[in-house]
Amino acid sequence: MTLEKAPPGVDPLTPSVARMYDYFLGGKDHFAVDREAAEAINAISPDARDLARANRRFLGRAVRHLVDQGVRQFLDVGAGLPTRDNVHEVALRHAPDCRVVYVDNDPMVLVHARAILADNPHTIVAEGDLREPDWIVGHPGVRAHLDFSRPVAVLMVAVLHFVTDDEEARRHVAGFRDALAPGSHLVISHMSPGTAGGDDLAAGREIYARSTAGGLAFRTHDEVLSLFDGFTLVEPGLVEVADWRPDDPAARTPATPSSGAIGLAGVGRLDS
Repeated sequence: MTLEKAPPGVDPLTPSVARMYDYFLGGKDHFAVDREAAEAINAISPDARDLARANRRFLGRAVRHLVDQGVRQFLDVGAGLPTRDNVHEVALRHAPDCRVVYVDNDPMVLVHARAILADNPHTIVAEGDLREPDWIVGHPGVRAHLDFSRPVAVLMVAVLHFVTDDEEARRHVAGFRDALAPGSHLVISHMSPGTAGGDDLAAGREIYARSTAGGLAFRTHDEVLSLFDGFTLVEPGLVEVADWRPDDPAARTPATPSSGAIGLAGVGRLDS
């Protein structure tokens, strides 16, 4: 079953990157326009759905790793629509004292997340845009829920590629970094061109240019690496999403789309 009627404030005529991602993950919170845009991406990159799901599994592994490292506070920026194994579910399953803040600017994300999390004292939802890190970390609700004098994990999973200017993307990440205490972490996954041809990359960018994101930047390994400035990458470094600490390395199946575009992922620690 998929959505037929838009909640108040939700535009059902413009593809939403959150709803497209929900479609790729097999969710039901999307409209015809989102499905059409997602299928256009599939036509360019037939393994886009597999890559989205590999990205989601990376998120779960990263959260488990951080909990194992003693992190108990999570700030998920650009959280997207709730699905299975959300950050709070993974974190609380392994440490019931974790606290999670979800941040997004998509009206549908906010409506659904608040409804699901209304009775969860460990988790809150705040409206915000990753382009305004000072607003997010200074938000009264965020400040009341998270203690920034202690380690916080900032999750920016599959969102920074929607900031198309390289310097702007680095500046936004630095804004969060400067608010964090030593021992905090940064989690990033990001689209990268891999071996994709220029025509495929241009076609993908054009589809996302007509979405709520307004564009998409495929960044190289070195360009994504620069987003971790000030952080020390934990092993295995910046790698393809399926290669970041896979649960079963022997059974690992490459998640590289046939177009050659890939997803890169890494986790960095702030030591000082």
